[in-house]
Amino acid sequence: MAESAPPRRPSLASKDTVDASQLLGSIDRDGIAALKADLSAGPNGHARPARSETETRDFSSQRAHVPSGSESAVDDESDETIEDYDELQLDPDTLIANSRKSMSEAYRPSLGASMETDGQDRLQPGKPKKRNSIQIRLEKTDRKGRYVLTADDPEIREVLRKGIEREELESSGKKPRVRFRDMVFTRQFTTFDRQNASSESQFFGFFTLFWMSMAFIIIQSAMKNLREYGSILGSNEIAKMMFSHDVLVLGITDGVMTAGMFVTFFLQVLVQKGYMNWSKGGWVVQNVWQSVYLASVVGWAYFREWPWTHTIFAVLHGLVFLMKQHSYAFYNGYLSGVYRRKMLLEDKLEQLQAIDPVQSPPTSPRESQQMDLASGIDLAELSKRAADITVKRRPSMGPRTSTNLAAEKSDVASVAAAIQSGRAIDTDQMQTFERVIRAEIDDLTKELQGKSPTGKNAYPKSLRLLNFAEFICLPTLVYELEYPRQDRINWWYVAEKLAATFGVLCIMQVISQAFIYPPVAKTVAMKEAGMPIEERWREFPFIVSDMLFPLLIEQLLTWYLIWECILNVLAELTFFADRGFYGDWWNSVTWDQYARDWNRPVHTFLLRHVYHSSISTFHLSRHAATFVTFLLSALVHEMCMAIMFKKVRGYLFSMQLLQMPLVMFSRSKLLRGRVVLGNVVFWLGLFIGPSFLTSLYLVI
Repeated sequence: MAESAPPRRPSLASKDTVDASQLLGSIDRDGIAALKADLSAGPNGHARPARSETETRDFSSQRAHVPSGSESAVDDESDETIEDYDELQLDPDTLIANSRKSMSEAYRPSLGASMETDGQDRLQPGKPKKRNSIQIRLEKTDRKGRYVLTADDPEIREVLRKGIEREELESSGKKPRVRFRDMVFTRQFTTFDRQNASSESQFFGFFTLFWMSMAFIIIQSAMKNLREYGSILGSNEIAKMMFSHDVLVLGITDGVMTAGMFVTFFLQVLVQKGYMNWSKGGWVVQNVWQSVYLASVVGWAYFREWPWTHTIFAVLHGLVFLMKQHSYAFYNGYLSGVYRRKMLLEDKLEQLQAIDPVQSPPTSPRESQQMDLASGIDLAELSKRAADITVKRRPSMGPRTSTNLAAEKSDVASVAAAIQSGRAIDTDQMQTFERVIRAEIDDLTKELQGKSPTGKNAYPKSLRLLNFAEFICLPTLVYELEYPRQDRINWWYVAEKLAATFGVLCIMQVISQAFIYPPVAKTVAMKEAGMPIEERWREFPFIVSDMLFPLLIEQLLTWYLIWECILNVLAELTFFADRGFYGDWWNSVTWDQYARDWNRPVHTFLLRHVYHSSISTFHLSRHAATFVTFLLSALVHEMCMAIMFKKVRGYLFSMQLLQMPLVMFSRSKLLRGRVVLGNVVFWLGLFIGPSFLTSLYLVI
């Protein structure tokens, strides 16, 4: 029997006259695309395999190859090349393939059946729509094979523009300049979300098997409790510990922690109003407040003598609030400096425009040269740089937050000095000076707009109480002026994720009660009985063995509960469209890859506010900044263990710092390129580590 033609998507309405199923080529800065038909496609229109994930762009019936740099967009965060530690596997160009009008409309099959075509272009109802294509228009030019490529979606236009700029920078060997706001936020679903069309896998059955196994564990535990205790809940010490002690006080504590965050907002209002200068003392005040905030949360949780469940919830939630305050304060503090510089330059521009230029006779080059020397500026070179719009302006303009033009060495500072000197300025000089100042003002204005292209939330308009309250609720730790948003809330989706949240909590409670509580109670009994350390140490291997599987399952369920269920609920309720809360960490072959992928919100915070800040503020090398990042993370984790176990032992701290030599070992000749071996080493550490560390804190 002849093989039927593969299904194809129905073509979009188009006015193009290009008769080709696939197009390849490149796009110039002027928007002209040099395209040609892809002759490598098969006779049935099959596309040749793409060489990389972002190399082929889906434009429905037509596809164009848009060249983009291999670097992630977050690489623009630093003036130096960033090492493997912070190479996020997220390319902003994938926005073309994943864009949609609304996640709730385009990706969710529950809102209506979608259509797919068969080999004869007949529509077949009932199959879920995989993605909503973005239509790109190709308009002919007077040159054969060259077309003007345009798109209605402003985000797509921005992606194309940035891709062209990256290509130019790579070809010229230049490195992009740092922008504080350059972080990647795009519309996407989490990997395990069933509504994510790209998550289809031939291994989905193992996911089903896992949850079936969890159901059987609950049934088995219930039957055992019914036989031994006469109740399916058994003695239920875990639930009693969680709900019988200070639950109301814990809720009030969380409310007070939330209210305390608004101190950061009012500090930023004072900075914007000019009562404090962020660069001179505002950041010190903010850091003092953050220290007081963290000490108050930790001290209250420690001396309240709560159960470990209450303690760890309060401390972790306090740390989340602390990171949000830090990101909000330091981004807005940076923008306050940009704003002050912009106001200063606008004053300089008004002073320049108020000057009456002298008329320089065209036949008197000597007089013109004297005025150039008097102003202290090479007018020809300055005019050339000001007129060349394709050159990056920033290197010649000076720091974005500097307001001391007298000490600054830049074109803007030279122009300001010439204006301040009161010397005569001719018409050509005035025009050049004005172009220089306006170019800097335009750049600063763009920086103040951040991710708000319309300027609606540009600084200082963004300093609103409602804006800050919204940021508190958003499932991100990195503050931006705007985020990708969806159009509406799917309440069925919210109900599904809430049901999953409570279901996972029940499973975790059963596993803790049946498999973790007994060995923990055994170690406590040994200590209370006065058993010597030597005898307890002999019991150590058996305690580790007893908790290997339950702690691994608890770790997996905790991760799924937070990053798949809770964060998705928050994202849906707040219209937050970027669901990239994690990567495929289960495929990790090195520990730095795991550190990047298992918790993207925290990694993004550390990337901007620890790693890059260490490089830009303290001028550390990339390796030193990586060590500082790991060190801070290890200290915070050890603090949580010290609060929970009421002792400082440093076991987790040491193990986390041990990850750095393990990362170096994974890049050695022995493991480099051996993906399976690296993944085995990773899973051995994740399997044995939690049980080993917990047993150390319990026994010794």
